[in-house]
Amino acid sequence: MKPSDDPIAYLTLALVPGIGPTRLERLKSRFDTWNGALEAPFESLRTVPSISLAAATAIGQASRKRTEQIVAEVARLGGFVMLPDDSAYPAMFAGMPDPPTALFGLGRKELLAQPAVAIVGSRHPSTYGVSVTRTVSKMAAEGGLVVVSGMARGLDAVAHWAAVAASGGTIGVLGNGLGVVYPAANKALYQRVEREGLLLTEYPPGEKPHAGSFPQRNRLISALARVTLVVEAAHKSGALRTVGSALEQGREVLCVPGPITSRTSHGVNDLIRSGAAPYLEPEDLLRFYPEVSAAYRAALAKDEPSEALRSQLREELRLVFDAVDGVPRTVDALADQLKLGPGP
Repeated sequence: MKPSDDPIAYLTLALVPGIGPTRLERLKSRFDTWNGALEAPFESLRTVPSISLAAATAIGQASRKRTEQIVAEVARLGGFVMLPDDSAYPAMFAGMPDPPTALFGLGRKELLAQPAVAIVGSRHPSTYGVSVTRTVSKMAAEGGLVVVSGMARGLDAVAHWAAVAASGGTIGVLGNGLGVVYPAANKALYQRVEREGLLLTEYPPGEKPHAGSFPQRNRLISALARVTLVVEAAHKSGALRTVGSALEQGREVLCVPGPITSRTSHGVNDLIRSGAAPYLEPEDLLRFYPEVSAAYRAALAKDEPSEALRSQLREELRLVFDAVDGVPRTVDALADQLKLGPGP
């Protein structure tokens, strides 16, 4: 498949709902060119295997002009469009049953070629989950790994914030188009990742999230990473769907054990009981990444680099340091967590 033969025609077809890689291949095979498929009569489209009545109708309504507007909007935002024959298209997507037919990105495209770990978890984490996620994400970023997550509230946000705080690379995979900040509470995170990391999505600019967009996003999170680490996840959690995608893709999965009294750890603990490998120490993760230097591994064995900074802070400042973790809180909730008295 060579989308670059006519990128606008290809992208127009790729953005038609339900037209995935298999249907695109069949259209190209039947009509020789992308534009030929785009302009084919309805009756001819219906002769292509798997092109249903609805699909043929949607192709007939697709507009090159609209696609040109989308490309122009991506450029206005400072982003890029990536098609499957682009040299930077992630090699990790090879072999997926449903690889993305087009990607829209904003930020550091080169992060797609670097070793990555996916860190996912609950939108409503415990203090324990926040602490573990922050520690692991900073450790991974300081070791040169790219941290991938889904830009959601909760532990996704904690993972991204910890990575950028460590001056590391992070990829936020969106369930919506560029230019849409969802959830709104993550606006500052969105801007930070845009500047220092990479925002990546299958959806064109301006497209809002919908019920099906997050499961679609999850399969890209796991596909981009060699290992998916799940910190906290209740039963039926979206994080468990990412784990399911990782297993289907043949990726490694690690689970952080949680308290048996915590609902947010029930799903993770069940995975461990079913045979998933637990994450208990840094080497459990780093053994999958020979790229991480021996010197860094040795330093970790002696002391967590992130803890060295924390140990230099006064006790009052440690409380504040620990509270800045990417989880939205009201002023009252923050004051209650800090338990600091009024100043002089």
